[in-house]
Amino acid sequence: MDWRDYITVDPNVCHGQACIAGTRVMVTVILDNLAAGLTARGITESYPQARVESALGAAARAGWLGQDRSPAVTLDGTVL
Repeated sequence: MDWRDYITVDPNVCHGQACIAGTRVMVTVILDNLAAGLTARGITESYPQARVESALGAAARAGWLGQDRSPAVTLDGTVL
């Protein structure tokens, strides 16, 4: 799954917050609901404009953002 197919960031929508594509449902709302124990299907019942794939895309984006992409650097400046 490529989360970019489901998530958009537009400075004119929700102050530039990441949203489910084509909606004003912010990714943070989806993630908060997942953290509260709702399933992707349960979230779509509350937010019918979102699809299950959209909710999974929000979770995939969060995982992508959480990845440590910076190189490890030792005290002497060696890049690992």
